[in-house]
Amino acid sequence: MNQKKIGDVILDVRNISLSFGGVKALTDISFDVREHEVRAIIGPNGAGKSSMLNCINGVYTPQSGTIAFRGRTFDHMDSHEVAEMGIARTFQNLALFKGMSVLDNIMTGRNLRMKSNILLQALRIGPAEREEVRHREFVEHIIDFLEIQAYRKTPVGQLPYGLQKRVDLGRALALEPQVLLLDEPMAGMNVEEKQDMCRFVLDVNDEFGTTIVLIEHDMGVVMDISDRVVVLDYGKKIGDGTPDEVRNNEEVISAYLGTSH
Repeated sequence: MNQKKIGDVILDVRNISLSFGGVKALTDISFDVREHEVRAIIGPNGAGKSSMLNCINGVYTPQSGTIAFRGRTFDHMDSHEVAEMGIARTFQNLALFKGMSVLDNIMTGRNLRMKSNILLQALRIGPAEREEVRHREFVEHIIDFLEIQAYRKTPVGQLPYGLQKRVDLGRALALEPQVLLLDEPMAGMNVEEKQDMCRFVLDVNDEFGTTIVLIEHDMGVVMDISDRVVVLDYGKKIGDGTPDEVRNNEEVISAYLGTSH
């Protein structure tokens, strides 16, 4: 990776514990994310990775611990507030509007940025029309960036899986996030699709300056594109450091890297 300037801590997760009934999903997890880095969260199935992202973006409320974003500390995050603060999320399972075009799907990511009321938006008059033109220009830029110009008017449900994942990334980028949470963005992809998605993730990080928090099972991908890696196993943190440090951590090797994928 080319040298880049990693900034100060933008997201600070402290002593997060989460249980469902008697089942502990996360136990006393702490780690931080620095501005402009690619921070990976790895671990076997059931390690608590998605639960951790769900705590960060307000889907789950942890029983204990705090999350600080740009110095503001929260006992729990509110999903709408998280989005307004500039944290966007993609999910393992695509939640796109299959009957809508690529352009319209990505436009839905601009909703929080729209100041006009819904009636003016529907009528497309005056300031609302000018505002929509600006938002469409921004979305067209994302479409160009993700190299999906040829599909802009195509219903998303007609696209191959790899392109649908790109649209999902585009919708998250439409929010103009400071931090982008990616939940297994390469799951189910073939080698070529993974290479494309890796390139886009690195370009988002580089060109937009977006901080990335990434869950991914493909260890080759994680080691190639991450600045730092945190490792979970059975809801506990067992490793945290650079890819090389994690790769050589005996506890990580026995829990995860030593297993076959």
